[in-house]
Amino acid sequence: MDAFTQLVETYQRPVFNLCYRMLGDAQEAEDAAQETFWRAYQNMKKYDTSRSFATWLLSIAAHYCIDQQRKRKLPMVDIDILPEEDAPDPSPNPERVISKQMENKVLHRLLDKLQPQDRAAIVLRYWYEMTEEEIASTLQLSTSAVKSRLFRARRQLAEEYQSSAPAELERSLHGTPAL
Repeated sequence: MDAFTQLVETYQRPVFNLCYRMLGDAQEAEDAAQETFWRAYQNMKKYDTSRSFATWLLSIAAHYCIDQQRKRKLPMVDIDILPEEDAPDPSPNPERVISKQMENKVLHRLLDKLQPQDRAAIVLRYWYEMTEEEIASTLQLSTSAVKSRLFRARRQLAEEYQSSAPAELERSLHGTPAL
């Protein structure tokens, strides 16, 4: 097995997950992941070995997804609906399921209102638990720009939540059958 094949096998899942969270469609995410690895292969000579390979690779994926997002001018998708590796609980608590669905709808609508790079910063920070420095490296921004984007995105999410959560909850409750 050659080295690049090993890299693909090692990083296939994280790259696909990032693409899926940013694009929201499994087929598009698969295509984006494939394009990411192709671009990495083509630019391997440009890779700076002082940087983390994972950060470099996720940077390629994030930029490709942001470009795709700009091209189609559609909101990014719900980052919580992901293919599961483990089998789900066969008997989930119905109240918990409905509550989680309501939370996902609210979160999806809130995240849709963010700019693509702000959303990418939020996804990398809270779902990939990257530091501000890692996000800066991944998105090719300064650390202060990442801090500003995260601050602005969190503030926008909070403001949107404050203004829309009661109405969203009301809509969700009326659209959900009584238990």
